[in-house]
Amino acid sequence: MQWINAYWIEFLSVAVVHLLAVASPGPDFAIVVRASVAVGRRAGTWTALGVGAGIFVHVAYSLLGIGLIVAQSVLLFNALKWLAAAYLLYIGIKALRAKPQDPTATVDLQAGPRSPRQAFITGVMTNGLNPKATLFFLSLFTVVISPHTPLAVQAGYGLYLALATALWFCLVARLFSQPRVRAGFARMGHWFDRAMGAVLVGLGIKLAFTELR
Repeated sequence: MQWINAYWIEFLSVAVVHLLAVASPGPDFAIVVRASVAVGRRAGTWTALGVGAGIFVHVAYSLLGIGLIVAQSVLLFNALKWLAAAYLLYIGIKALRAKPQDPTATVDLQAGPRSPRQAFITGVMTNGLNPKATLFFLSLFTVVISPHTPLAVQAGYGLYLALATALWFCLVARLFSQPRVRAGFARMGHWFDRAMGAVLVGLGIKLAFTELR
């Protein structure tokens, strides 16, 4: 019974740290909001699910110890960093080039993901390629979670992190895809998309200058 209580305390620590991290605005938040406003709830939800699925990438290499290798290798870290930065810059520049919507158009399709598959992949890549997430999960699995915690229990933590992340961003998608919210942005849709593009470009540039410490 004592070891169960110990794992519950550890789990609560993991949950609190994750909550603080996931609620902090970053690339995941920007990409989900953009998809939700520009395309709609379906695209936002699939993007959110992709972000949640991206968590499994970080959990997998953390359990395998690969995250430690990446964190200790400047070459591997920089390769991941530049790949992620390039992807964010690519998405951001596309959004910056958004044009005013045709007044006669009946469907608002800006530069966001236009299919569930595209939205899901965008979410996975945005989260899975983020080297800051790599460092976060490495810290989580080496500092907060005891190395003596059974692998099955750690995997359970990972499942929770993925589900909690997906749920959080699904709520974000639901909020920003509300008709009133979308209607408010529709009048300045291309400006919103350009603003989100600027945010993504800024995040990409910031990510490119992230140093391994």
